[in-house]
Amino acid sequence: MAQSNGPSTIPIVDFSAFPNGGKEEQEQVARQIDNAFRQVGFVYLKNHAIPREKVDECFSWSKKFFALPMETKMLAPHPPSGAHHRGYSAPGVEKVTQHQYEKDDIAKSRQVPDYKESYESGNVNDDSQPNIWPPEEELPGFRTFMESYFTECAALIHRILDALSITLALPEPGLSPTHSKSLFQLRLLHYPAIDAAELKNNKRSRINAHSDFGTMTLLFQDDVGGLEVEDSNHPGKFSRAGPIDDAVLVNIGDLMMRWSNDRWRSTVHRVGLPSPKALSIPGPGVNTEGQRNSGKLVELEDAEGAVVPDRYSIPFFATADMDTVIEALPGTWGEDRPKKYEPVTAWGYVQMRMAATYEE
Repeated sequence: MAQSNGPSTIPIVDFSAFPNGGKEEQEQVARQIDNAFRQVGFVYLKNHAIPREKVDECFSWSKKFFALPMETKMLAPHPPSGAHHRGYSAPGVEKVTQHQYEKDDIAKSRQVPDYKESYESGNVNDDSQPNIWPPEEELPGFRTFMESYFTECAALIHRILDALSITLALPEPGLSPTHSKSLFQLRLLHYPAIDAAELKNNKRSRINAHSDFGTMTLLFQDDVGGLEVEDSNHPGKFSRAGPIDDAVLVNIGDLMMRWSNDRWRSTVHRVGLPSPKALSIPGPGVNTEGQRNSGKLVELEDAEGAVVPDRYSIPFFATADMDTVIEALPGTWGEDRPKKYEPVTAWGYVQMRMAATYEE
């Protein structure tokens, strides 16, 4: 297990033993993932079986979708609240919060809006949250590809669940059946170009510090960067977690942290300023409200007038079937390690968090 080359200490694990390796190889990979989730809450997986070409194609579709006129994107509108989390959300509609549930606290956090737009889709068989697609004639082939990509990501989630089941010595069939309905969410994210000073001075945010709601998240990022992960042992200290070629970044969510009785960490992370090389001074005619600039690169300390370019990312959020009761799994508690959380259903917890994300 290698370490990433950047400032982050997130481990890199070769996942090729799933499903191709023998029992001993699978156990070794499972231990490496277990250690990463216990120490950091994140892991880079290489050889994860989702083809590079398919990942690249998903980014291409994302850029095509977000390049559509606003009125076209609004033909697939996200409903007003977070209860039905599908469709398109314009910049400023969503505001990510971290365990804020009182209306006054939520309103205060919204004074610094999230400057991003998103499109959500899920399992075609999820009757509780049907997908909201743009008309086929507006973006031919988009729906077909997204449904196919969803299937690839869902299969990877189930393989990781198999690995986690091994680490806890859970009897067959392990954790995978608790996600049998694959009530997952495929999210396309676009952060429009923005003045670096606005991010630096907290006049706008891309995504504030937060933990994810569900059991696990897969993240595919472009090469702009900006993702930062908090050091759980030193709150407020963040390290960059940039992209690594042909690797997917995987992190634990709140439900899995509760389920594992804090064995695995749901680590706080955020998106802010990227590394200095991603900043540039705009050239003539550059539109900083949505178009990638083409000016010269600058160092952060010389960033007056600099622009952070567009950023695209593709997270894939997993959660357990909605009626699954989340309480400490066997092997995560005992006389010397009492249960830390009251039981909660997967659906109840996620909806509580989503209600704080969208205004009603």
